[in-house]
Amino acid sequence: MDAMKIITEGMIKENQPKFEVGDTVRVSVRIKEGERERIQAFEGTVIAKKHGGVAETFTVRRSSYGVGVERVFPVNSPFVEKVEVVRCGKVRRAKLFYLRSRTGKAAKVKEQI
Repeated sequence: MDAMKIITEGMIKENQPKFEVGDTVRVSVRIKEGERERIQAFEGTVIAKKHGGVAETFTVRRSSYGVGVERVFPVNSPFVEKVEVVRCGKVRRAKLFYLRSRTGKAAKVKEQI
């Protein structure tokens, strides 16, 4: 068990961003296209956080041209450059999967004051 702990210690990021489900975040992702690399921003609402430790992931949802787009990001991935919290949401659920069936203003999350 100690060997497993030593292996996972180096994989976990030290400066993890503090965000919760319901927050609107801007995730900067490193994308490799052939020889070149660029950073692409993906902004949306965090609808789920799963697992913990090395395998921790979070799901971000946004509506793009009327189509719902969801992306799952590993927290400790080297491709995730940074996660900025744009606004904090006020929710009473751990998972916000009900937002999938809603569109427009109904899909908004209240802001925490």
